[in-house]
Amino acid sequence: MKKEEIGSLKQKSRRWRSGAANERALRYREGEQIHGFTVQQVGRGFVHLRSRVRVGHVLPRWESLCRKVEAYPVTAVPELFLTAVKLSHDNTGARYLHVAREDSNNLFSVQFRTTPMDSTGVPHILEHTVLCGSQKYPCRDPFFKMLNRSLSTFMNAFTASDYTLYPFSTQNPKDFQNLLSVYLDAAFFPCLRQLDFWQEGWRLEHENPTDPETPLVFKGVVFNEMKGAFTDNERLFAQHLQNKLLPDHTYGVISGGDPLSIPDLTWEQLKQFHATHYHPSNSRFFTYGNFPLEQHLKQIHEEALVKFQRIESNTDIPKQKLWENPREHSIKCGLDSFAADPSKQTTVSVSYLLTDITDTFETFTLSLLSSLLVEGPNSPFYKALIESGVGTDFSPDVGFNGSTREAYFSVGLQGIAERDIDTVKQIVARTVDEVIAKGFEEDRIEALLHKIEIQLKHQSTSFGLALTSYIASCWNQDGDPVELLKIADKVSQFRQCLKENPRFLQEKVETYFKGNPHRLTLSMSPEEDYHDKQARMEAEKLKQKISVLSGEDKKQIFEKGLELIALQNKPEDASCLPALKVSDIEPKIPFTVLETTLAADEVPVQYCAQPTNGVVYFRAVSSLNTLPEELKPYVPLFCNVITKMGCGALGYREQAQKIELKTGGMSVSPHIIPDDSHLDVYEQGVLFSSLCLDRNLPEMMHLWSEIFNNPRFDEEEHFRVLVRKTAQELSNGIPDCGHLYASIRASKNLTPSGELQEMFNGMDQVKLMKRIAEMSDIKPVLRKLPRIKKYLLNSDNIRCSVNAAPQQISEASKEIEKFIKGITKSKKERKPVRPHVIEKSSDVKPGGCEMLNSLQITRKLINDPTFKPCQMKTHFVLPFPVNYIGECVRTVPYPAADYASLRILARLMTAKFLHREIREKGGAYGGGAKLSHNGIFTFYSYRDPNSLATLKTFEKAVEWAKAGEFTQQDIDEAKLAVFAAVDAPIAPSDKGMDHFLYGISDEMKQSHREQLFAVNSDKLIDVSNKYLAPGKSTRGLAVLGPENTDITKDPSWVKR
Repeated sequence: MKKEEIGSLKQKSRRWRSGAANERALRYREGEQIHGFTVQQVGRGFVHLRSRVRVGHVLPRWESLCRKVEAYPVTAVPELFLTAVKLSHDNTGARYLHVAREDSNNLFSVQFRTTPMDSTGVPHILEHTVLCGSQKYPCRDPFFKMLNRSLSTFMNAFTASDYTLYPFSTQNPKDFQNLLSVYLDAAFFPCLRQLDFWQEGWRLEHENPTDPETPLVFKGVVFNEMKGAFTDNERLFAQHLQNKLLPDHTYGVISGGDPLSIPDLTWEQLKQFHATHYHPSNSRFFTYGNFPLEQHLKQIHEEALVKFQRIESNTDIPKQKLWENPREHSIKCGLDSFAADPSKQTTVSVSYLLTDITDTFETFTLSLLSSLLVEGPNSPFYKALIESGVGTDFSPDVGFNGSTREAYFSVGLQGIAERDIDTVKQIVARTVDEVIAKGFEEDRIEALLHKIEIQLKHQSTSFGLALTSYIASCWNQDGDPVELLKIADKVSQFRQCLKENPRFLQEKVETYFKGNPHRLTLSMSPEEDYHDKQARMEAEKLKQKISVLSGEDKKQIFEKGLELIALQNKPEDASCLPALKVSDIEPKIPFTVLETTLAADEVPVQYCAQPTNGVVYFRAVSSLNTLPEELKPYVPLFCNVITKMGCGALGYREQAQKIELKTGGMSVSPHIIPDDSHLDVYEQGVLFSSLCLDRNLPEMMHLWSEIFNNPRFDEEEHFRVLVRKTAQELSNGIPDCGHLYASIRASKNLTPSGELQEMFNGMDQVKLMKRIAEMSDIKPVLRKLPRIKKYLLNSDNIRCSVNAAPQQISEASKEIEKFIKGITKSKKERKPVRPHVIEKSSDVKPGGCEMLNSLQITRKLINDPTFKPCQMKTHFVLPFPVNYIGECVRTVPYPAADYASLRILARLMTAKFLHREIREKGGAYGGGAKLSHNGIFTFYSYRDPNSLATLKTFEKAVEWAKAGEFTQQDIDEAKLAVFAAVDAPIAPSDKGMDHFLYGISDEMKQSHREQLFAVNSDKLIDVSNKYLAPGKSTRGLAVLGPENTDITKDPSWVKR
């Protein structure tokens, strides 16, 4: 190591040690007793790399891991600026890990090992039900109510295959104590009322609960959630893969619940599962941030743990018994309406059981090996499978999965013909042999280790949340979570192993893939009537349940249904819950210092000096104003492929290698931004984003220069591969993002930019990509790309931004200058295609406290004075058993005082009306209202068993708001929830981005803040009448979901 490196490390260490949080943590000693807990020796236990490390993620997405630190009661990790303290609770044995770090976004989580032995979804339904009220907070649904009584930056709960996790984060100390109190009471002392179980889990109820003549049906939030979840064929495949590869214990069942098994769960079984699994002796507590540890320990001990004694928790997961011979299994799924080739909808994968995840180094090695095998166009499986033309994309859950006790690796293809299943198996076997023979190029290994280095340095705002997710699986299997932090140690060991044995990785492939009998081949093929069959099985289950009911049972079901409605409608007293006050919100925001200069005397560049930890973040926006209209629909495809087709002397493989070796990724995406002050004015462009280590900035900017000046469009076969992959990904994304697609379509005709949003990001783009993927001759589309390049990749209408460390800014400005001077300028003046262009400068006062100089960024915006908003109702008929609904209303732009009132109203409606009506009564997984930056007010629902009834609920929500049926307390709670979002922490990489991308200055944000504070009851009623009442504003509606006779009968709906 060089002298200067040692010096800088010492300096960094000195700087780091001055942090108060770390100073406090470093004082703890082994055996020290604090509020019922004892500081433990940090053992040398084994751990694993948790979380599904998908293709493209070498490591889970928390920024950094670290060098070796000897095991002491308190472990300092200087590279991460953190100190880990490990404790255990004296009476119960509860485990505790505290990570002290100078980060104001503090996090708490409690985790229980939950090991169901059937698919009734008991841990999932329990996760929902414990949040419905507890001994200290007996009001209904304290969890959702706390969303509006807190400034939390995150609140949620997760059910994994073998654990349940309850995390929250906040920057406010009082808020932390409030939320901790609610979470502890929910987890350890929940009410678990029968009516809550019926609402959240499942129940038999009349279709119309007030009419006993209507048929009995299944209802329940989790029941509908899981019906929706399994409309996603990728989710279905991944679930079966785990169940069949690890069939012997808890991994052989569906922890979230199988919709056909959920109705077998009883209330008694739910309560029993809580008693055996939600005990401190089966728990793991985690806290993170700069708040003092003592306060946490005192509160956790006094409010919860002091009331328990240690028990033996029998939740251990045995190792899977290894197979002597490989196995095969096939399953059925629903048809993909957007498959490019309807005859090619089969998926197949080959999966291998690997090592126990508590073997840290082996797991680390295998996760790296997985990345080398499947990641990017240079990987052997990409070349052999993706480029074979047999299928469209990798099979779901491809690569390394470390979320179960024994990790596994999976690889295969989707979008194949059923007859090609054997072909794929042969390709996989052949590729394994080739890797054993040839190994990996050194450059690819270096690129992978570079990716680790950059992920270590990149800082996110949710470090604590990423950390708790990262350690969860390992800790759950009794691994040592502190060991997981020692990644730099693993990297050194990995390099050493390669040095000592050049065939190190090939031998792993031989051991785990070639000679591994615990291998599963899973195939999935569609059935035309799959969803009908599922519906028939549900009807059969329902019939079976009803057949055993006596007259008295049926009478009780009707009465219980009425009781549940009465409970849902009853005005609630939530005064038992703790809450922050509006006066706890900071009145002013801190301003970010920005500097804007001209590069090459014409291109504006915004510089934002930030503590970026040795990483430079570059962004540029190029205008689409001169692009001919007929090329517009192809812009998203152009964005998707422009960094993947090769450039200059580099073919696409060499380009991918260079990007991985020298950058943290280069991406291009469409950029449609409504003007901040007028709904009919917008900016249309393309956003270029990348990041790199300081030392690699010249190489990164050279890559951008080559992409701008000399992109290659000569690889037709590779282009076809990218098209098929993109089309497949868009189609697969619909079940997860259906409500977003519905909202984009519903707002299509409300503003001039709405049509472009639909074209670029909506169902129109899904359908266009399907059509392109179907083409036998793709050349006409490929020929459009150089034409788009001519209008887009030049220095005519571009602006740039750089976020970097202060000492790096001058170096960055030289590289940006060189880049701008080096890229092409149009030979002739191009006129905008749409004649109405407005030049608008960013709204920053010269010499104000935000800008270091008075230079302003000018954006060229499109104005369409002839635009008239119009109403449209669209029904996309899809083979799903649930609906996704969007209703959009045109309102006002960001700076208007009414915008602030509508923003508070959206939150108020969601919390006080829509949540109750859509989720609790309607049984949808989610629903609410939101106001977008573009002034569009959206009502939405997600995985919803209802359609037109939900649209009626949206109308009722407006009537409720117009009547002013809310209290000052309700308004204050809505303000807290809105400010929690407004004041969410911003990473150094993203500071100044609102100004650069959207033209929103800190002054505008401060003005909006003051408008939010000023919202009152009269203003809320006023905006409800002015914009949301029927006939007042233009609105659009869209539904994605199954055939619907009521919609079909109504001629005002367009069916797609």
